[in-house]
Amino acid sequence: MIRDITIGQYYRTKSWVHNLDPRTKIISTILIVLSLFLFGGLWEYIAAGLFVAIIIKVSNVPLKYIIRGLKPIVILLLFTAICQLFFTKTGTVVWDLGFTRIYSVAIRNAILFTIRIIFLIIVTSMMTYTTTPNSLTDGLEVVLAPLRIFKVPVHDMAMIMSIALRFIPILIEECDKIMKAQMARGADLESGNVIKKAKNLVPVLVPLFISAFKRANDLALAMESRCYQGGEGRTKLHPLKYRKADYIAFSSIVIFIGVQVGIKYFL
Repeated sequence: MIRDITIGQYYRTKSWVHNLDPRTKIISTILIVLSLFLFGGLWEYIAAGLFVAIIIKVSNVPLKYIIRGLKPIVILLLFTAICQLFFTKTGTVVWDLGFTRIYSVAIRNAILFTIRIIFLIIVTSMMTYTTTPNSLTDGLEVVLAPLRIFKVPVHDMAMIMSIALRFIPILIEECDKIMKAQMARGADLESGNVIKKAKNLVPVLVPLFISAFKRANDLALAMESRCYQGGEGRTKLHPLKYRKADYIAFSSIVIFIGVQVGIKYFL
């Protein structure tokens, strides 16, 4: 399960999506996510699925790599579907279990909510798969720049987000090493009920947290020793600049949202 966590990891390859400006990918991701909440019908999700499939195809990120990243959220998907099935009481009765009834609207909502979560994970993960942490920091800083009017430390926020994303794969690798070391010493991390498994994870979590705090402290000392003072007066080695491909990407997003609007109000 630890090896299946791919969120925050950059997939190094060459593609049209990788070459896009990070601002384009951040804004496009926000618009797609908003569309998934605003247009929640079956046909809208079919259109969204086709659009996401095109993005995956042109990004050159293997489908099996993306599916592997969905494995850790299987429990969340099951929990969402079960909640919709047992707590939605509208529509016609499809199945009478005796202690409760399953309604048609509950089945529909369970399917659509599950699809929505899957799309949300895929779309947001595609941004990190195709964008390096440094580029993502630069893009976030520019996108959040209007918040400076309200005295929000935009550069610091972007730096924190970037460091958090960069630490995810590092901590996953560290956790995997600790688990293998504990299992080599005879620790049983798999057998038993949920409570026993949680207790068995204590020898893994304690050294993991210690390692995480140590890495954070080392990073803070390194930044202080280099006289890091935030974004004040800093320049960029590679200034962000929109290209033709970025305008094509924005046009594609506009067309996608237009299709969603057309499906919702004219079908």
